[in-house]
Amino acid sequence: MKILGILNITSDSFSDGGRYLTPEAAVAHAEAMARDADIIDIGAASSHPDAQAVTPDVEIARLESVVPELKTKGLSLSIDTFATEVQRWALKQSVDYVNDIHGFPDASLYPDLAKSNAKLIVMHMVQPRGVAVRTQVPSSEIFGRVTAFFDARIQALTAAGIARDRLILDPGMGQFLGTDPENSWIILRRLPELKARYGLPVLVSLSRKGFLRKLVNRTALEAGAASLAAELFAEAQGATHIRTHDPVALRDGLKVLKNIGKPY
Repeated sequence: MKILGILNITSDSFSDGGRYLTPEAAVAHAEAMARDADIIDIGAASSHPDAQAVTPDVEIARLESVVPELKTKGLSLSIDTFATEVQRWALKQSVDYVNDIHGFPDASLYPDLAKSNAKLIVMHMVQPRGVAVRTQVPSSEIFGRVTAFFDARIQALTAAGIARDRLILDPGMGQFLGTDPENSWIILRRLPELKARYGLPVLVSLSRKGFLRKLVNRTALEAGAASLAAELFAEAQGATHIRTHDPVALRDGLKVLKNIGKPY
C-alpha cells in the first residue's frame, strides 16, 4: 500500500490553506512527510466548493517554486491539477504521477499522456468540470454513477494508447460524491467491488473530509482520529493508495495492524 502525503501550496485549502504557500514552508513540509509518505501529492489550486479560481499561470508558478527542488531531493512527486495547461507542464517535468479530479476529460491531452511514463490518478467526480459544486445525488445512484464513469473513461484512455497498467482509480469522497454523506460511506464499503470489477489499483482520499467531520462533530484540524479510522478501514477493504494529510499517523496505524496480525 502506498501513502500519498498531501502538500497544498494554496491560500484557501479547506484544512491548511496558506500554511505552506511559501516555497520554504512547502519544501520543509514535503521533506517531513516523505519520511512516511511514498509520494508527495502537490496541489497548487483548491477544488472544494468554496475555492477561489486560480489561473493556470499562477498554478504553474507555485509549482515551479517547489517541484525542481523536491526533484533534486529524490522525492516521488504527484501533481494534483484539473487544468490541461498545468497537466502538460507537469508531464514535461517528468513527474511520477498526475492526479486529475475529473479523470482526464480533455481528449486533446491524450497524445501527451500516451507519450509519458507518469501514472495517472483517474478520479471520479459528480461534476464534469471545475471545482466541486454542492450537488444532491441520490445515494441509490452513486455506485452506478462511479462505475459508469470508470467504464467510459478507462475505455477512452486505453483507446488513445495509454497503457491500462498506468491507471489508478479514485472514486472520490466527500463533496466530490455529492452533498449526501451516505454516498461516501457507500463507496467506502463497496471498495472491494471496484477492485474486483476493474482489477486496477484504487486510491482513496479521506483525510479530514466533511462527511467524517459531520459524523464526529469536529473541525478539519480535529478530525485526525476519524480520518485514520476511515483510512485503516479503506486499506482493509483493498485500497492500494491512500492520500492523507498525516502520513505519520497512517504509517504507524498500518504497522500496528500488521504486527497484530502476525501468527503467534
